[in-house]
Amino acid sequence: MKVVIQRVTEASVTINKIKVAAINQGLLILVGIVNEDTQEDIDWLVRKITNLRIFNDENGVMNQSLLDAKGDVIVVSQFTLHASTKKGNRPSYIKAAKPNVAIPLYENFVKTLQKNIDKQVQTGEFGADMKVALLNDGPVTIIIDSKNKE
Repeated sequence: MKVVIQRVTEASVTINKIKVAAINQGLLILVGIVNEDTQEDIDWLVRKITNLRIFNDENGVMNQSLLDAKGDVIVVSQFTLHASTKKGNRPSYIKAAKPNVAIPLYENFVKTLQKNIDKQVQTGEFGADMKVALLNDGPVTIIIDSKNKE
């Protein structure tokens, strides 16, 4: 499971000209899932995400976690995170899990995150054509891969 985490001052998701999610300070999380992903990947990522100290404290130092900052979250499915560009100029998405595997894992990721931060997590719609808007704060953008725990 691969995530791109962006610290935002605001973010939203629009589908068919209808805004389905909107937050102020918090995280926009793009999630890409592969067939090998499990609940173990979800649990590890959620712990890592909720405890990353990427929010500023009163001195302007990135020293607070999502939990400390009481930030909001939007999670968006993003199969293109697993694009392979090795051959040619057209990316291959063969590594990305098909919906029958990805949707339950995506839903568990959202539920697990919600439980850990004890607040509602907003989402896009799996497989939809979404327009994602954000004001990246910092900018702070972090990529984490549960299969490559660096």
